[in-house]
Amino acid sequence: MGKRMRRSELVHAVVHSPNFDERALPLTMLVLHYTEMKPIEAALGKMTSPEAKVSAHYLISEEGVVTQLVPEDKRAWHAGTSYWRGIRDVNSASIGIELDHPGHAGGYRAFSDAQFEALVPLVARIVEDHNIPRANVVGHSDVAPARKIDPGELFPWDRLAGYGLCLPRPEKLELGDPFQNDGAFMLALERFGYDIADPAKAVEAFQRRWRPELIDGQVDQQIGAILFQLLLDRDRGIAR
Repeated sequence: MGKRMRRSELVHAVVHSPNFDERALPLTMLVLHYTEMKPIEAALGKMTSPEAKVSAHYLISEEGVVTQLVPEDKRAWHAGTSYWRGIRDVNSASIGIELDHPGHAGGYRAFSDAQFEALVPLVARIVEDHNIPRANVVGHSDVAPARKIDPGELFPWDRLAGYGLCLPRPEKLELGDPFQNDGAFMLALERFGYDIADPAKAVEAFQRRWRPELIDGQVDQQIGAILFQLLLDRDRGIAR
């Protein structure tokens, strides 16, 4: 990615949000969201309102303007009730980045190039500074599958993976169905890190992230093969 950019070069504005407290866990995750609010001033207003009690560390406009709202050493209130790989206080363990976007409720569309180009160096600096594993760079839907679907199926995870900033979708898949039944798949999904309390929603979240071309909440051979390969790669130590 070339020369590493300094923090001051990546942040264009600072707007202080009162909605944060102290972390109770080490910082090991990064969670991506969309705002589902337009214009961006509405989202900024909500995340800085004491009454709303929500926030994120960063907000990136569709034009690529990066605004910091909460210091990285503080616990922003972005994930809500959530879970990932044994962690139930995701807010304490993560940095949250909100992407200015209308979301599914406002006319879901592709994310802008300017926004993505601002996101990449910010994520790169954060994961380097805090030694965050690629497997822990996730979407809101991954950590809250029963409640959330953002940033959604059009977020370019493949492009982010191309920079080594999140896990790529496995390309080489073993033939055949690695799981005997849906129950075995769900146990494996839980082992990978998802909350499976709502099985159909957990499957949808997995599909949204790893097989976005078909999201139906149904276990099938393809997503079984993808999950099996992800776990195999992790066990081999090549999917950090």
